[in-house]
Amino acid sequence: MLTNFYDLTYEQLESLLKDHGFERFRADQLYRWVYGRRQTDFAQMTNMSKSVRDKLPEILRFELPKVVTHLKSSDGTEKFLFEVGGGDTVESVLIPADDRLTLCVSSEVGCNMGCRFCYTGKQKMKRRLTTAEIVGQYLTALDSLRASDNSAANENLAPRRITNIVFMGMGEPLDNPDAVFSSIEILHSPLGCNLSKKKITVSTSGIVPLIPRITASGARLAVSLNGVNDDVRSKVMPINKRWPIDELLESCREHCRATGDRVTLEYVLLKDVTDSLDDARALHRLTRDVPCKINIIPFNEHPGSGFERPDERQIVKFQNELIRLGSHVLRRKTMGRDIYAACGQLRTVAEKRRPAESHV
Repeated sequence: MLTNFYDLTYEQLESLLKDHGFERFRADQLYRWVYGRRQTDFAQMTNMSKSVRDKLPEILRFELPKVVTHLKSSDGTEKFLFEVGGGDTVESVLIPADDRLTLCVSSEVGCNMGCRFCYTGKQKMKRRLTTAEIVGQYLTALDSLRASDNSAANENLAPRRITNIVFMGMGEPLDNPDAVFSSIEILHSPLGCNLSKKKITVSTSGIVPLIPRITASGARLAVSLNGVNDDVRSKVMPINKRWPIDELLESCREHCRATGDRVTLEYVLLKDVTDSLDDARALHRLTRDVPCKINIIPFNEHPGSGFERPDERQIVKFQNELIRLGSHVLRRKTMGRDIYAACGQLRTVAEKRRPAESHV
């Protein structure tokens, strides 16, 4: 059976080629052709001999997830629905900002964590994605940008590029660690996608024993906190019963000590659950000795959630109280709500759409 090229880190490709009698430098050539030039036709890889080009198709194949729908929000957010085989689908989201273009990628079909405020959490995890299916989300979004830029009327516009990647889509990244960290190697490799590891963030609901793998990978750490005590957090995030807040925050401190980075603590504002001024004060006390920034995220409503979004006045009060107390706090701008692309809204909904639908 042929090996999918996109499943292989550089070292794995070197090893595979060596096992088939090829020189190690062929991995360098292939990475440059495929990731640098986006060329997958062996016949066009002209710095390799014809005999090499003729043998490679007997070893490698190039297979990426297929786009089922590509939607664009009124605010410029783009959402891709990918088919990943067997009728399974996942979503990823391209989020524009003034100084960056961030791709939010998925790591699983569904999710095992069962967070009560998350739309994805209502769909049980069906399977974990492969490395190729994760890297493919980035490559497909990048190819889409390039095609769009090439067809733009104004050829003087600078080409767009994806500047940041966040593992904040469907699934818990640390529930699929091998594929996630292999994909980070490929995304970071200078011969691969050449993204700085400081531009890659892995978000976890709190699988404490695996947080050191994020530390070792060089990626940034984000943690879904979403409660100021174990009682509240356990109600909205069942994982807290396994790894409570004190253990989770200590793992964050250890990460910060090892890397010198701040951790991002994500905090969803749920009306009458996590949004009071007392909650803001408790959040400050809980996190003041953790090198962190706090991202407050007004809840993005979805069918059957059982939660409501606080009104704007309360959101502002909550943020201002944290600022007054001295917390480093940012409010995450809500993007893509009209196409269900906002934080906590991703779900596989292919059955409700016609194939190859595009609203771009």
